[in-house]
Amino acid sequence: MSLKIKALKIYQVDAFTNKAFHGNPAGVCILEESMEDEVMLAIASEMNLSETAFLIPEKNNFVKNSNVFSLRWFTPEVEVSMCGHATLAASAVLFEEFHVQSDEIIYVTKSGKLTARKEENKIVLDFPLDTPVFDGFSINKKLLEAVGISEYKNIFLGEDTKKLVIHLKNHDEVSKLNPNFEMMKQIDVSGIKGLAVTAGIEGDYDFISRYFNPWDGINEDPVTGSVHTLLASYWCEILGKNHLSAYQASKRGGELMLRLKKDKRLEIIGDFIITLKGEIYI
Repeated sequence: MSLKIKALKIYQVDAFTNKAFHGNPAGVCILEESMEDEVMLAIASEMNLSETAFLIPEKNNFVKNSNVFSLRWFTPEVEVSMCGHATLAASAVLFEEFHVQSDEIIYVTKSGKLTARKEENKIVLDFPLDTPVFDGFSINKKLLEAVGISEYKNIFLGEDTKKLVIHLKNHDEVSKLNPNFEMMKQIDVSGIKGLAVTAGIEGDYDFISRYFNPWDGINEDPVTGSVHTLLASYWCEILGKNHLSAYQASKRGGELMLRLKKDKRLEIIGDFIITLKGEIYI
């Protein structure tokens, strides 16, 4: 008895960079119909990237004629409610490989409606802006110890994303930080969905950051679009500007342009490189 094998189109895209093998790599899997969660998780695990995006056209099975897509994101271990770099990667595939005819792509997600469009050679994502919360939560001192932080300027939690951000004294501290990820995994962080560190910097960027989430199987994420919905809100208030340039100082590194809009929305702008395309068989 032969097994029926199904081929799915799959891509790998380096997001928030214009150099191959930099930025944050994401998988993009194009589906014709809904699929069991456990199969999507298995594909994400096989890809072994921080996130893999799964797309389904909402109105018909012909991707080119669609501009509304169901979008979900999976790490190798869990589904996540929002992912910026995998959304940028998905948009790059739809615009560049499938030549979607609409100027704007609409995504239906568990975090609400998200949109993307091309602007010259970059992708512009329209995401909800998060709000920093400075009190009403407690920080486990063992968590600070595990991350390697003894002093900081500020600490806050994202009202919607529930991401914790620690503002360090200077950018050198951000770059040199060497967290103990195994120790971090052992600490109860209920109510927190990942931890970022940040600091201001002079030169080409307004601020830098790094992002850690070993609890979801990502020790350090190379470039994290979703946490910048919170970082943008924080740094725009501090710097008194609505347009920001940000650098995520991971080993691969990545650049983001951020533009605040009037309706509590944020445009996240980045480059991309499609590095791999093919089929995955299930």
